[in-house]
Formats: sequence, C-alpha cells, structure tokens
Amino acid sequence: MPSVFSKKPQEIVSRSVNMLCYCLMPNHFHLLLEQTKENGIVKFMNALGITYARYFNKKYNRVGSLFQGRFKAKLIDKDEYLLQLSKYIHLNPREIYQNPLSTYPYSSYRFYLYGGPKEFIDTKTILSYFDSTNKKLSYQSFVEDVDSDFEPIKLLTFE
Repeated sequence: MPSVFSKKPQEIVSRSVNMLCYCLMPNHFHLLLEQTKENGIVKFMNALGITYARYFNKKYNRVGSLFQGRFKAKLIDKDEYLLQLSKYIHLNPREIYQNPLSTYPYSSYRFYLYGGPKEFIDTKTILSYFDSTNKKLSYQSFVEDVDSDFEPIKLLTFE
C-alpha cells in the first residue's frame, strides 16, 4: 500500500496532532484529533488533502480537487463530549457494515479493542476513562451500548 504522505509532511504532521479516533466511510470520514501545536489541525488537514489528492489523481489519471469545501472542526471542551464523539465515530459504519464493528477495516475501533500501532493512533487518552478488567465498564461495552442519546453532541457531528 503506498504511503499517502511524503516523508517531510509526515514528520511535520506527526508532531502537530495526535489522532484519537478515525472512521473512513464511502462518502465521508471522521477524525478525532488532539492538536499538540498551534495550527496543528490545519497543517494536518492541509497535508492530508494535498497529498491524498495528488496520489488519487495520479492513480486514476485525473486532475482537480477531490473534496468539496473546507474541512469542519469543533472544539471539544468536555470529557463527556470527547467520549460520546469517539463512540459516535466508531459506530458510524454500523448501517453499511453487516459484520462486527471490531472487524471494520477503516476504523480505529479495532485498535481500541486489540491494540495497534502506537505511533499512528493514540488510544490511551480515551481508554483512560474505562476499566479494562471489568467488561461492564470497558470501552467496548460503552460503544456497543447503542441505546445512547447523541443529542448532547449533535452540534459536534455536523449533521
């Protein structure tokens, strides 16, 4: 699989944000990012947009923009919002994916359950709120209890 980022932007970006959660869908994607440097998210999204467009256009012999409009970002200022947003992101594919969400290949959810590349995804921030020794208090139980009310985070989801 080709690298979407060239080496230099990858180094700049990797020091600008921590990726907490992601989910790639057929027509959109969700990223939960923690900014570690001023304008880190802007730098990350710029590098992602430019390098992915370059890769995609070359692969499919096309030119032009891939994304409509600018990315949308919201400040998460409460722990409850952070946790509910991570749940919302990880539940996103449930309507299109008929297998267990833990096997959806385009989401960070499996890293939360089984571990994963520490240099790529930061699971410890969100997992620190949960108890891995008690199944009822685990992150998996939190996410898979789909009777949640997402009303408190409705403004954060851009729907």
